[in-house]
Amino acid sequence: MLTSPQIKAARALLGWSQPALAEASGLSLPTIVRMESKLGPGRSSAANVESVQVALEAAGITFLESTNESGPGVRLKRGLEG
Repeated sequence: MLTSPQIKAARALLGWSQPALAEASGLSLPTIVRMESKLGPGRSSAANVESVQVALEAAGITFLESTNESGPGVRLKRGLEG
């Protein structure tokens, strides 16, 4: 499950605003704002979370799972940096 900080970090890596993510994912701006709030994506439908994940991955984001050594994270695919 994606976390609120992962979504924010992914947007930052891409240089996207919340409205840009809303457009790319086909969701409303209030949905994106809510997913990035303390409520997090856990309060959204699975389909909405998937829409955000698919949109960010299509733009070059890789989501990293939590491990014993670190928490969940994000990475920009090689070749897409600046």
